[in-house]
Amino acid sequence: MPELMTAPATRRSAQDLSKETIRVGTLVQGNMTSARYIEQILGYGFESFQLFFWQSVESVDLRQLAREVNAVLAGTGVTISSLGIFGNPLATREKDLETLKGWEKCIDAAPLFNCDIVAGFAGRVVDKPITESLPVFTKVFTPLTERAKANGVRLAIENCDMGGSWSGGDWNFAHSPESWELMFNAVPAENLGLEWEPCHQLVSLIDPLPQLRKWIGKVVHVHGKDASVQWDVLKTYGLRGSKSYVQHRTPGFGDTNWTDVISILRAGGFKGSIDIEGWHDPVYRGELEMTGQVSGLNYLKRSRGGDFVPNPS
Repeated sequence: MPELMTAPATRRSAQDLSKETIRVGTLVQGNMTSARYIEQILGYGFESFQLFFWQSVESVDLRQLAREVNAVLAGTGVTISSLGIFGNPLATREKDLETLKGWEKCIDAAPLFNCDIVAGFAGRVVDKPITESLPVFTKVFTPLTERAKANGVRLAIENCDMGGSWSGGDWNFAHSPESWELMFNAVPAENLGLEWEPCHQLVSLIDPLPQLRKWIGKVVHVHGKDASVQWDVLKTYGLRGSKSYVQHRTPGFGDTNWTDVISILRAGGFKGSIDIEGWHDPVYRGELEMTGQVSGLNYLKRSRGGDFVPNPS
């Protein structure tokens, strides 16, 4: 994650977010400078943060990080929605083993951050068909879900394909509805769900809205990331050509109507956070990164109907 290029935002006083059943926040890379980063962007109006780690938490003192982050958030009404550990917990390379250990550590540490969600990839048996990942997934995630249950934690599997397909790949087999069916049959734990976003579905040319209506009962966390499909490029060069036919976008700049997304979430009883996954937009990047994220934040707040307004008594 690049250093924040803007001046520190003014710290906001406590917000009454108790009635906001769907919060809007952003992702923050988990390291020993996370609290400082959060303090700089807190005043822009983010209501939650997902702290995410890439493959390993070995260099992070989670207990100390929790103290520092909680001190920054104290009195603001803002929460840590979830911890994320993204790697391949099913493989056996050194970093994969660290990822699996990271799942365990994040599950144990989640209560320290006053959150109840740990998210990440399902993992994959590398370069084998998805079906060959299922026995290993069962062996690894059955004890993880049990460990999570003991800590009052839910697990959320992200739907990113990470360049994989049904027949081969790395990182994550749980990127399509068919693979989700297999995953939930393999580990039918009530505290195992999805970290969903429309971006990865649009990359696969799936209409995300009917999918969300069908799978809403399994969605426990949402990443705020969208996509734009360039149909002219797709129709000219095809799926396997040299030209990219899709761009990952910050919400408000992509193809998805997030008013529809949030309406489906509300109607389906979802309560939780939509946390913006930045650092992907091809336009709002570099010095425009936080410009794009704050624009996405305000767009998502409008899409949920604005701030909560109580009815007259």
